[in-house]
Amino acid sequence: VQLQACGGGLVQPGGYLRLSCSYSGSIFGRSDLGWFRQTPGKPREFVARITNGGTTNYADSVKGRFTISRDNAKNTVSLQMNSLKPEDTAVYYCNVPLDEAGRFVRLLWGQGTLVTVSS
Repeated sequence: VQLQACGGGLVQPGGYLRLSCSYSGSIFGRSDLGWFRQTPGKPREFVARITNGGTTNYADSVKGRFTISRDNAKNTVSLQMNSLKPEDTAVYYCNVPLDEAGRFVRLLWGQGTLVTVSS
């Protein structure tokens, strides 16, 4: 089972994008959900996590700019990204984190969605 992220694209610095990811409510409806990203030559890194109860935590690099949310009725998890910077350029993935820091995940990685921040 994989989660597929979508919504990426090209955006100018200072702009915004909203990513989304659909999941099976019967399987993941009570799971923590998270966003991760990876740039070429670097390890995949944790971006944000949301618990079933709505508690969130973020990587320091995105705190105050990104917002993770979930809609349990629609079985979607979203990442609102504001004030984007060139260093936010990456392929973004969603997954089920097994710990608060996102060091371990439950699922195989999907294809991800590319976010490019450039003028």
